[in-house]
Amino acid sequence: MKKLMTRTMVCAVLGMSSLALAQDAAEAPDKEPAKVPSADSVRDTWNFFYNGKGQGPVLVEAKLCTEVAKDGPNKYECTAEVAAEGIKANTTVMLWQAYLVPQGDSVEDVMVQTKQGNVVRETKDVKLKGDGWRARQWTGVRLNKPGTWTVSVMRGDQVLKELQVKVN
Repeated sequence: MKKLMTRTMVCAVLGMSSLALAQDAAEAPDKEPAKVPSADSVRDTWNFFYNGKGQGPVLVEAKLCTEVAKDGPNKYECTAEVAAEGIKANTTVMLWQAYLVPQGDSVEDVMVQTKQGNVVRETKDVKLKGDGWRARQWTGVRLNKPGTWTVSVMRGDQVLKELQVKVN
């Protein structure tokens, strides 16, 4: 009797595991597998994070967003990017940024600058801390007049990234 109960429980667990695996497999097509970095890339990243204090941040990604999630599985992620056709005048958007900042470092010479044509309209300071593997920051910028705007991430006079947006 004891063997029969044990066998029944094992079969039930295996059956549920198979069901769970089938569900995971059914959901898998929505998510691409992560690219596996080379050992040298990982070693270089570790070395920079743990020993790179004073060398400044690495801007990994920047995008113009109309929405940044405040909670849930995508917390602090850009969940809606500015459309290719642009945005309406007087719209505030966020320049979402992701950095790798060396552990324990504090960076205060990064800024976000907005220009309409060649005219600088606004410059905002960005402060970063090396508290974890990824420092995310989003800076609100108001694009109040029609035309082509450039939103730049700068460190001192060096442009780290420029994004163009059409304002209608």
